[in-house]
Amino acid sequence: MIRLAWALPAVLLAGCSGVQTPLEPWGVQAGLIAGLTWLLFGGGAAIFALVLGLLAFALLAPARLRRVMGSRRFVLLGGVVFPAVTLAALLAHSMGISRALVLPEEEAPLRIEVIGRQYWWEVRYPDAGDGAVTANEIHLPVGREVELLLSSGDVIHSLWLPNLHGKMDMIPGRVNRMRLRAERTGTMRGQCTEFCGLQHALMAFWAVVQEPAEFEAWLARQQAPVPAPATEEQARGMRVYGEAGCGACHAVRGTEWQGRLGPDLSRIGSRLSLGAGLHEVHRATLAGWIAGTQDLKPGNSMPAFGRALAGEDLLALAAWLESLR
Repeated sequence: MIRLAWALPAVLLAGCSGVQTPLEPWGVQAGLIAGLTWLLFGGGAAIFALVLGLLAFALLAPARLRRVMGSRRFVLLGGVVFPAVTLAALLAHSMGISRALVLPEEEAPLRIEVIGRQYWWEVRYPDAGDGAVTANEIHLPVGREVELLLSSGDVIHSLWLPNLHGKMDMIPGRVNRMRLRAERTGTMRGQCTEFCGLQHALMAFWAVVQEPAEFEAWLARQQAPVPAPATEEQARGMRVYGEAGCGACHAVRGTEWQGRLGPDLSRIGSRLSLGAGLHEVHRATLAGWIAGTQDLKPGNSMPAFGRALAGEDLLALAAWLESLR
């Protein structure tokens, strides 16, 4: 029990920093939210301490002093005026922050479309043309305002990128807009925060904030056709991709396969995660996902190909996908 008491503060403090916490802001909007959070924490702690102090005073002070606490003036000041003034001030302050979170800073921000699906994220860059498409990963330039156009392709989802902004729902048939600006480079984690089905808890994504030149290079690479297979095994994997019908659901830029039902796989080898944050991307996880996707993430829309593909074909397909960088 004593060990647990010592461990609890360490666990709580661990939530104050990291790649998925609103208490370590990486941008303007998250900074405003974090400031309001600390104000509420501090104010609540101060009022809690005040109440405990008054309780101790009522129990321990001499009777003649305790009678002061029972006077009408004390009750009105402490029980009516103080709460009303405090709550009104907090309301005005929070409304000012809410307004600041939605006010545009630039007339022409970078637009990024994010579409929530069961159970992954489709990400498009309409200002760069139809070719710039990725999945489960959002790349942002540092220091530039970005407008996320949030929608859903099936049920209600909710996007939360706590290091940069608050939560916002993604509703079928509606586009919600979120403006944010990152002030430091690095990689942070986001999450769906609206229960959307069996695999809601395994619907994460990564946001990568880059220097402007690095971002532009990444964006240009997303628009370019995929490289030709460099080895015989990769060439075999590309043939297996077509023969197995993968292209009916998944697009690969620069090929005949332009499916839109599943994630775009044009640069899957360079992505940070597979299965919306489930695994790192490499040949073994790709092969495991293709063979037994329903074992790894039951309820997703992709069928398992473990029985449909021979072992060598499965490894060749995984090798080709890993080469798409």
